[in-house]
Amino acid sequence: MVVSNRCWALLALVASIATVAQASTIRDVLAYRAGDGPQPTDISKLTAEIIVNDGYPVEEHQVTTADGYVLTMFRIPGGPGNPAREGKNVAFIQHGLLCSSADWVILGPGKALAYMLVDAGYDVWLGNARGNTNSRRHIFHDPDARNTDFWDFSWHEIGYFDLPAMIDYALQYTGQTSLQYAGHSQGTTSFFIMTSLRPEYNERIRSMHALAPVAFMSNLRSPFVRAFAPFVDQIDWLMRMLGVNEFLPSSDMMTLGGQMLCQDEARFQEVCANVLFLIGGFNSPQLNRTMLPAILANTPAGASVNQLVHYAQGYNSGRFRQFDYGLTLNLIRYGSIRPPDYPLDRVTAPVALHYGDNDWLAAVSDVRQLHSSIRNPIGLFRVSDPDWNHLDFTWGIDADSLLYRRVISFMDRYN
Repeated sequence: MVVSNRCWALLALVASIATVAQASTIRDVLAYRAGDGPQPTDISKLTAEIIVNDGYPVEEHQVTTADGYVLTMFRIPGGPGNPAREGKNVAFIQHGLLCSSADWVILGPGKALAYMLVDAGYDVWLGNARGNTNSRRHIFHDPDARNTDFWDFSWHEIGYFDLPAMIDYALQYTGQTSLQYAGHSQGTTSFFIMTSLRPEYNERIRSMHALAPVAFMSNLRSPFVRAFAPFVDQIDWLMRMLGVNEFLPSSDMMTLGGQMLCQDEARFQEVCANVLFLIGGFNSPQLNRTMLPAILANTPAGASVNQLVHYAQGYNSGRFRQFDYGLTLNLIRYGSIRPPDYPLDRVTAPVALHYGDNDWLAAVSDVRQLHSSIRNPIGLFRVSDPDWNHLDFTWGIDADSLLYRRVISFMDRYN
């Protein structure tokens, strides 16, 4: 009965997140920021339209991975004070779990990392992992079909296939041989997969900036993951039996409900804020409530159930290793009953680890373990706010002054 109650509590938590997190679609972001009416619902065009609305040029690019996923990237080649030109240093930014490239522009000019990099003279590329709202295409598989193979991936495949495909495309398109990399959360996990299993990509990275790095997870404090993890095998089996492979997809019903709950003057706006805090840690002064509809516009952006399962496996095992398919399939796939660890000693790119004391998903002790496992760390860099949490790395009011300026300063040194 105890297990049953805990399962119901988990399902209730997931349902509440699904209801309040999808506060609006990208069209509501534009309406909120420009004071206009509803916009068309094409997510890809509207992500680009936000950038144009802020006075920056934007390009949309598609790249197909070796296993058939069609990914969308957005390029900002210049800005109002720094026009596009050939030969600029390239900066590539990768989002976290359930997020999208919109996170890097949603805070607006002078505040968002993408715009700050453009203003500093960089040719900026924003990646989108398979399965999010901008990358829901495959040359064979339909993401919306029942029992489709489209969702048969975790963040392992994002690191092994998606990042190399996007990085290669950006480098070939710009004529550069290496670039600067910044990633948040899953955007760091996938980076360490790429550079450990495909070590030739270390040479294509001038410096990597891991914002809230996630590899080892045994000390995380998020009640969401801690509630989910003990039942990961049962939930994975149940989802497969039900043919449910996508976690927190976009929904018009949740959009309307979230908009009413999360906007200014809404009685339940603090519920929206507290759901975010329960995931990543509490830091009320860094969350701009007025921006909640804009901040949550693309979140959740959709993900595979296996991405959540893989993280829960990492928490349970205390190891940074490949997906655990169970004893029989592990023997077939890996030749051993347990999945292999990722060989982090093969990560030789210069890596700066930026962490927060109050990050409930990337605990300080776990970040320190990661720091000791890679061969060429630039260092460990603490955000000075003692309450800095996991989501402040992308949405924090003072992210520009407490974090992004330091990141750009380090990038400049490694050009």
